[in-house]
Formats: sequence, structure tokens, C-alpha cells
Amino acid sequence: MQWDRTNTIGLAKVSCSYCHGYGLRLIRKGKEIPCDCVFRAVFRACHHRFRECVEKGPHTSTVTLEFCRGTEGRRTYSRKREEFMADFCLVSRRSLDDVEYRIFRFHFLLGADWKLCCRQLRMDRGSFFHLVYRIQQKLGQAFVELQPYALYPLDEYFSGMIRREPPRAFHPTPSRHLPEPLATPLPLSA
Repeated sequence: MQWDRTNTIGLAKVSCSYCHGYGLRLIRKGKEIPCDCVFRAVFRACHHRFRECVEKGPHTSTVTLEFCRGTEGRRTYSRKREEFMADFCLVSRRSLDDVEYRIFRFHFLLGADWKLCCRQLRMDRGSFFHLVYRIQQKLGQAFVELQPYALYPLDEYFSGMIRREPPRAFHPTPSRHLPEPLATPLPLSA
């Protein structure tokens, strides 16, 4: 994903003290990188979609027909909700260490509040929330930078429409039956 101001400004937190709501922060030699608040917003969007998929779990999942790239024009069937839930969990497991994954599992997957998590993990409130923010930032970055198919943006993950060739630009052709401009003489001014 190309990170520029147009991609990050909508995800950035207005009250962020690092990027001040612009989504990019400067590092050395004038290079800009996405702020951590942008990665946390990406994580929250993916987590919200994960929870929607879990709530729709008991209902029958729809099977979608997707067109694949290539000259043969093959098609595959898939269950996007189940695949997204599996990808969300597997990427999270691979990206986090053991302590972070335990907090992720208790707080985000099982839905325990911070008091229960702090009691079960024997940690104070400040340390817990610092780890939660670090988990959100780590996973948000992993969801965006996942190769070859990223989990975010969500509309690209769930769309399934792949074009064989890039769309062509529209160049209107001039009409042949346009009236010629009127040639009216203008009076000379003094």
C-alpha cells in the first residue's frame, strides 16, 4: 500500500500528539511514515469486521464465485467470511509473541474487560493498556503489509473482482457535426 496523506488522513486520530491528525510523521532526512494511530485505526476496522463475521456465523455463509487471473479465465468458489476470520486469527498468532497473544486472545477474541484481564494475567492497568496499544499497532501494520493479499483495505479483500487488463482511459472523440463559431465583427475602441 502506498502511504501518502490521502490514505492516512481519514484514519488518523485528530488528537494524536505525534502526527496532529495528519496521519504521517516525519523521521530523519524528511522521510514520512504512517503514525501509530493510523495502524491502530486499521486494526479497529479489521477487528470490527471480524466481530461482524463472528455474529453472522450461525447463519449459512454464502459461497462466492471469483474470477482468477490468467489467460484461461478460471473461477474459484470461496467463503469470504470464514476465510477472513481464519486469516485474522492466523496473522495475529504469527505476529505476536506469547504474552501479547494471551492478551489478544482474552481481550479481543473472548471479549474480557480490562479488569478481568489484569486479574487473570496478574498485571497492573497501565501495563495492560500499553500492551493493548502495542498489539493494535503491530497487528494493524501486519494487516496492511501482508503479502500477497492484505486484510486491509476490507473492500478489496471482500470484493473478489479482478480485472484481466487495466481499465482504459476515456478519450471523447469530437463530434463532426458541431456548428462553426460565429464570426461577428467587433467595433474598434479608441
